[in-house]
Amino acid sequence: MESNQYEVIIIGGSYAGLAAAMALGRSLRKVLVIDAGKPCNRQTPHSHNFLTQDGKTPLEISSLAKQQVEAYETVSFLSDYVLSAKKSEQGFQIKSQEGDTFESLKLIFATGIRDILPDIPGLQECWGISVIHCPYCHGYEVRNEKTGILANGDFAFEFGKMITNWTKELTLYTNGKSTLTPEQTEKLISKNVPISEKKISQIIHQDGKIKTLVFQDGSRENITALYAKPDFEQSTPILSELGCALKENGYLEVDQLQRTSVPGVFACGDNINMFRSVAFAVSSGSMAGAACNKDLIDESF
Repeated sequence: MESNQYEVIIIGGSYAGLAAAMALGRSLRKVLVIDAGKPCNRQTPHSHNFLTQDGKTPLEISSLAKQQVEAYETVSFLSDYVLSAKKSEQGFQIKSQEGDTFESLKLIFATGIRDILPDIPGLQECWGISVIHCPYCHGYEVRNEKTGILANGDFAFEFGKMITNWTKELTLYTNGKSTLTPEQTEKLISKNVPISEKKISQIIHQDGKIKTLVFQDGSRENITALYAKPDFEQSTPILSELGCALKENGYLEVDQLQRTSVPGVFACGDNINMFRSVAFAVSSGSMAGAACNKDLIDESF
């Protein structure tokens, strides 16, 4: 193969992308991992619920992972953004922000998602630190603390029910008129989960750690943590440009082997499933790498 030709190009080099690269490197495949070095959890102080790595920083885990993947001589890394990807005669052609062009037989997207956070001053600074998305990733660290949920409707009810497992000091903030059903409202209140419809105007924090919620009516409440599930979008339009199908919830449609609806294109990590964790990213990335290798074997045998 020429220097700019690869069997597999992996777009995204965090946990899922690195897991895919390891599986392919161990399969003797010529692989290029393109990553811009801005993972979605870069603001999160510690990662949890991943065996052998519990409590380490995201950077510690990803740095060690990359170091181990670099040991496989057929895997190369490029620090860059991918601007476009299109089908070619042999597979796919990739163009980077720096103006480089690469060819590959297969593509793996480990590109994650982009959170669309509510326009509340202070929330961005707290995201991943004290404004959290997952009780399995962060709930233990704020157990039994005064906690809030920023949500509404059916999801707010289900999330509220779940978080009562980690704390009994829980308030649901709908940030405007509640859309819960009367039955949902009655059930939450019966479980001592008050519902506040007041609009949040600001989050006062110190280095990303919530101190106080300030409401539009001037009132305030002190809490330690706030669960939130913001809207999101796929982090790159390239997937849509290639024709990869999305599910109704906005995640990529993949089969059990991480194949998207476009032949030769795989996906893994946060872009395919709402369960955003290091453990899931590694699992799906490992499967994507192995399945990609299997397809290459089948096609050349």
